[in-house]
Amino acid sequence: MADTVLAEVSDGVGVITLNRPEAKNAVDLATTQALAAVVDEFDARDDVAVLVLTGAGGVFCAGMDLKAFSRGERPSLPGRGFAGLTEAPPAKPLIAAVEGWALAGGFELVLACDLVVASREARFGIPEVKRSLVAAGGGVLRLPKTLPYQRAMELALTGDPMGAEEAHRFGLVNQLTEPGGALAGARELAARIAVNGPLAIKATKQLVAGAVRWTDRDLLDHQATVVDAVFTSADAQEGARAFAEKRPPVWQGK
Repeated sequence: MADTVLAEVSDGVGVITLNRPEAKNAVDLATTQALAAVVDEFDARDDVAVLVLTGAGGVFCAGMDLKAFSRGERPSLPGRGFAGLTEAPPAKPLIAAVEGWALAGGFELVLACDLVVASREARFGIPEVKRSLVAAGGGVLRLPKTLPYQRAMELALTGDPMGAEEAHRFGLVNQLTEPGGALAGARELAARIAVNGPLAIKATKQLVAGAVRWTDRDLLDHQATVVDAVFTSADAQEGARAFAEKRPPVWQGK
């Protein structure tokens, strides 16, 4: 069985690759545990100044593995959130290199990153409402900090995706590349950061992120009281089953 997360280090840059292309890099519990372990390792290594997160097979990440969810599996860790990352990003800068789709939890991983390099053909979205779920991995909390309120609300309530060009116009994406070039672009951006003083890099990230995200912990705690009833509902199970069975969901409103 192939590793669900791959890791490599070169010239001060640690590259982490979600490696479940047959499932569009959807995250299950095993992937969550592996990703958290790699992030911790890279955060502790002196030879890594910047982290890059990407996906194998031309797709960034399709979010939570709904088939595993329908079996009762939850791809999160206490205090660390979805994929072991969304509530506890690394102390070092993290760059998302996005090809193809970044959906649901996949988009939430992007929003947890500090910088984003994306292919012009990349697509972003939080379609959880279509499965009677909530983008509780930081999506509904962080998106309005990046996009105008009304556009963020439209994406959250319709579940419809947004293209990379629009994301770039709003500043959600730092750099656009041609298809297939996101990882190379992210490496180049990471190299420009990695040549700087490591203590200054970490301190600068802490202060800039803190200026924008200092309320995230309180908001995440409040969010849990709102969404718990949604995730444990019959509709949430029906949404996951309908996805697995490739049929329209039948909602009960409970």
